[in-house]
Amino acid sequence: MKRALFIDRDGTILVEPADEQIDSYEKFQFVPGVISALKFLRQHTDYEFVMVSNQDGLGTDSYPETDFWPTHNLMLSILKGEGIEFDDIHIDRSFPQDNLPTRKPGTGMLTDYMKGDYDLSASWVIGDRQTDAQLAENLGCKSLILGKDMDWQKIMELLFAGERTAEVVRATKETDITIRVNLDGNGKSDIQTGLGFFDHMLEQIAKHGMVDLYIRCNGDLQVDEHHTIEDTALALGECILKALGDKRGIERYGYCLPMDDCLCQVALDFGGRPWLVWDAEFKREKVGEMPTEMFLHFFKSLSDSARMNLNIKAEGENEHHKIEGIFKALARSIRMAVRRDVAHFHLPSSKGVL
Repeated sequence: MKRALFIDRDGTILVEPADEQIDSYEKFQFVPGVISALKFLRQHTDYEFVMVSNQDGLGTDSYPETDFWPTHNLMLSILKGEGIEFDDIHIDRSFPQDNLPTRKPGTGMLTDYMKGDYDLSASWVIGDRQTDAQLAENLGCKSLILGKDMDWQKIMELLFAGERTAEVVRATKETDITIRVNLDGNGKSDIQTGLGFFDHMLEQIAKHGMVDLYIRCNGDLQVDEHHTIEDTALALGECILKALGDKRGIERYGYCLPMDDCLCQVALDFGGRPWLVWDAEFKREKVGEMPTEMFLHFFKSLSDSARMNLNIKAEGENEHHKIEGIFKALARSIRMAVRRDVAHFHLPSSKGVL
């Protein structure tokens, strides 16, 4: 079955001016990165390109067609010169108050794509507004919305190399855990393990690793903290490994950072061989509710289940700063190591396997 990219125009391909009307050459400007991204996707994927745009009142006296088509045709001409041609173009000319089914997020312009020849679950709407996300939902496909955390470079990587998300559910007599991770996220976290300081440390992985992380752990804290911490590490490592997929195009290696009196170093390799080198000492029995003896155990379990090499070193006096610095350095290492280069989409290994 065929796949399609339903691409908005103003705000997505062309920069949308304050008056929302690209009716002169002075207002004509491409969104940064759009030409190179569309060219790459045209060359390296089988998506059909379908432009879907609302143009309020196009053809009326307030917004005559003669003001619209010169800039529109110039856009198409420039894109064609770069090897980018649209398979179909749909422009709705109604006003919002007309409430026509052809106006996004209505699907009236796209009924031909809903008849069975297209795999809409594998298709995407690319836009800059909530109406574009709603159009995707109405069509039964996914959406990518340009904004602070989404640009054309990221869109290109996701569409070419795929999403890197995973979920792991791990239930034993000691813990019941659900973890979801998005390696190409924005640093969002929703974490509850029953251990406040542990939650705070795991949030550092999301925030500084720019990964989205959801963790729920219901553990036997009436016994002690051991099972909750160990099993969360095992499930998190498994989830990261699963999200990495075949690891094609990743940087693979990753970081040291200072935190007040402390210097923390975490060197990482997603090479498939688990190993932990640990050089950090703690004088306190606990930081928050987390026993300091469990820090080593957490990273050993994480390294084993994620099949990664971790080399961790920390020096300093403040125990809180020391362990928080280690978690932040781990996060930055992950962020560096999972970064993808789609222009060199191969395994970073001379063996040909990771």
